[in-house]
Amino acid sequence: MIYLRDISLSFADRKIFEKINWTITDRGRVGLVGDNGTGKTTMLRAILGAIDLDGGLIEIPDRKRMSIGYLPQDLVELEPIPLLDYLREKSGIAELEEELKRCEEALSASAADDPDHEKLLKEYETAVARFQAKDGYAFAAQAKQMLAGFGFRNSDFTKNCAEFSGGWKMRIMLAVILLSRPDIMLLDEPTNHLDTESLEWMESWLKDYPGTIVTIAHDRVFLDKIVTVIAELANRTITLYKGNYSYYLGEKERRREALKKEMELQRAEIKRIREFVERFRYKATKASQVQSRLKMLEKFKVFQEEGGGRTVTIRFPESPRSGKEVVSVRRLAKSYGDLTVFHDLNFTLYRGEKAAVVGVNGAGKSTLSRILSGAEAPTAGEVACGLNVKMAFFSQESAQNLNYQRTIWEEVGAAGTRSNDQERRNLLGAFLFSGDDVYKPISVLSGGEKSRLALLKILLTDTNLLILDEPTNHLDLKTREIFQNALLRYQGTILIVSHDRYFLDCLVGRVFELRDGVCHEYRGNYSYFIEKRREEQTAALTPPSPASGSPAGSAGAATPPTGAEVKDGSSQKAGASTPARSAMDAETAGKKTDEGSCKSTDGAGRKPEERTRKTKEGKRQEAEERNRISRATSSLREKLTATEERIAALETKQKEDELILCEPEIYKEPERIKQLNQELKAIAAELEELYYRWNDMTLRLEALEESLRD
Repeated sequence: MIYLRDISLSFADRKIFEKINWTITDRGRVGLVGDNGTGKTTMLRAILGAIDLDGGLIEIPDRKRMSIGYLPQDLVELEPIPLLDYLREKSGIAELEEELKRCEEALSASAADDPDHEKLLKEYETAVARFQAKDGYAFAAQAKQMLAGFGFRNSDFTKNCAEFSGGWKMRIMLAVILLSRPDIMLLDEPTNHLDTESLEWMESWLKDYPGTIVTIAHDRVFLDKIVTVIAELANRTITLYKGNYSYYLGEKERRREALKKEMELQRAEIKRIREFVERFRYKATKASQVQSRLKMLEKFKVFQEEGGGRTVTIRFPESPRSGKEVVSVRRLAKSYGDLTVFHDLNFTLYRGEKAAVVGVNGAGKSTLSRILSGAEAPTAGEVACGLNVKMAFFSQESAQNLNYQRTIWEEVGAAGTRSNDQERRNLLGAFLFSGDDVYKPISVLSGGEKSRLALLKILLTDTNLLILDEPTNHLDLKTREIFQNALLRYQGTILIVSHDRYFLDCLVGRVFELRDGVCHEYRGNYSYFIEKRREEQTAALTPPSPASGSPAGSAGAATPPTGAEVKDGSSQKAGASTPARSAMDAETAGKKTDEGSCKSTDGAGRKPEERTRKTKEGKRQEAEERNRISRATSSLREKLTATEERIAALETKQKEDELILCEPEIYKEPERIKQLNQELKAIAAELEELYYRWNDMTLRLEALEESLRD
């Protein structure tokens, strides 16, 4: 439990919290939402204990024994040591290993009749228990599995942490928190630096997490899947909504409508009372009644409508018309030394299209956006812009969008637009930069403020092509929705790199996935892309079917859909008829004919012998189907069974050795202790590899069986 009791906080003359009371329950799943600048990050840091409050207190019972994991929003620097060593150190496993090693050495050097032998034995038993409680023997396997889920390759496991880019460093920090399994997780924008595959993996992991989660996130799909309570921070206080983000939006609207009705009734009652007072104010016979009604007016509660703060309004100017072909990419390739990012990219963007570029981190999405914008040159191939194309580029690196040496007003003035000072002032106000704020240096702005300013600069220019690289990363949910609506109304062409699934689902009609250095195109929104990609991955795991007649048939099934197939809404799964499908169609047609003829004659249905024949045929087909699935999966099942048997044998041996080490007599044999410890380490190393292999084969088998049933 986390208790916030009457907490208040101010920065200079600005109040952040004012007498907030809030209880976060054990194993709670809380999404902390609110406009940029309302104090969400400050709230997390206050719970962490990193900020001194002006008043009130935050209580966490038994705090000394409670572990808290905190993921900051800002990028952090990591120690220059290998990745797995860093995870081992930060999760506490390295310390436990050192303690275990020290106890082993001390015990081995101690004779059984030594006065301290019993004490050393107890210390060793305690160290073993702590190591096992942290699942130390399986740590390396779990760490590798988690790193793989976050998109790291095997070659990254020994790479120095200082060599990773900022986004990958945040993933490392997130992996440390998850591996540590703290009692309380405080996550500030955990989705910002994750691609969609890593996001989905993290969501599946967090669903089974037994501790408390308080997260700030601007990804509504993430909030819908993970949280069960929304805490809205607004007007210096907290309002709770018991449900996920979609429920919060609906419930907030219902509360707003109820408040409006109550306000209308209150206004009508106040008007009626005031009319009575004005009418009888100077009549002595009504003096007491007038005084009574004046007191009633004083008691009326003054309502303030929710969300009464300033609102961002975004509208793109009318776009000049471009040619039909806006951008053509032919045989495009990019390499950095020996590293090939992508090669042989070919596509054309047409006027008015809204397309997305997706893929795992490192696939080359930002690189492609920089090449298309002209900010970086390709290694090979060409990018050709069409007639009358006027482009604007938004980079996720704010330093490329803005000059940090300028103030906000100087940066807006340097945009080279036709607008006058008053128009620029009005637009700055719409983006929440008003009064003396416009003279702030850009270098002191928050991430969200820099993003809003960079988008504002784009609004001040005439464009018909927008290339946007993660434009929503630092926007709050409200501003993100308004920006999305503005993009939907935009008449020009858009190519956007984003990991916001809801944002892409509502906006784009074409998806380019960069995978393994090549481009896969999907003509549909983000949900369509996910569905088709899942079908392709399942088909790739499916072995050649005996009915296909040749391996070429199955190879074709695993090939991603071509542009022509996607254009007419078809896919290979729904295209050419297979022998099995033809048989099923023929049988279905036969059933319909039989049923129709029965109804047109005597209405008695099929004859008994026909029904018996159909039942036998159905059972025979079901048996053949089971046999087909069994044959297709037999090889993988055999390997999985052998792996499980080996794991069981090693785990049994591990327990036996640990029991032997717990026997008092064993400590008379230091050499035997050393031998058993070496054996345990070898078992742990082999089990680590086997657990990893077992998990991989299990996932492959499940996917294969599902595809065969489909």
